[in-house]
Amino acid sequence: MRIALFGTSADPPTAGHQEILSWLSEGYDWVAVWAADNPFKSHQTPLQHRAAMLQLLIADIDAPRQNIALEQELSSFRTLETVEKAKLRWGDDVELTLVIGSDLVTQLPRWYCIEDLLQEVQLLIVPRPGYVIDESSLEVIQNLGGKMAIASLTGLDISSTAYREHGDSQALTPPVVAYINREHLYECQDASKKRFQLR
Repeated sequence: MRIALFGTSADPPTAGHQEILSWLSEGYDWVAVWAADNPFKSHQTPLQHRAAMLQLLIADIDAPRQNIALEQELSSFRTLETVEKAKLRWGDDVELTLVIGSDLVTQLPRWYCIEDLLQEVQLLIVPRPGYVIDESSLEVIQNLGGKMAIASLTGLDISSTAYREHGDSQALTPPVVAYINREHLYECQDASKKRFQLR
């Protein structure tokens, strides 16, 4: 069984993440998704809200094989611990692929017990607009024991940051926008509502 592990600290998750999950569902037996806290980032939205938004994002995907699920119990501050949880959940004989965006490639060598992690998983790197995958970074990962592939999909040119900073809701799916509005999660959505009322 081939399982894609897709953890994201996205705040909020976007239509770009949805496209990646849909694409992964075509190539893997199971796509396990969770909201994570990235030790290299500060987060403004609590984990349970980001997990709820991911659940909405997944529910909105028309995956013929129904093989994408929020597996929030896998979430951990350390990816190695997530992989250990995945092995307990699915057993040792599954093939685990850790999916990361190309923006994390240069950060990866600094991850906790990275050599141990790379023994346990294969890597799938999803190109992101604006983040070039340079050969020297890939070489560093290979030298640490990494087995990797580059996805044939390029992520959409949208980001959570663009939404938070500019309120661009085109980057988000309607169920996620509705959730954000209901929970009043970001200042930008309050600001855009005020602008709308002023007109």
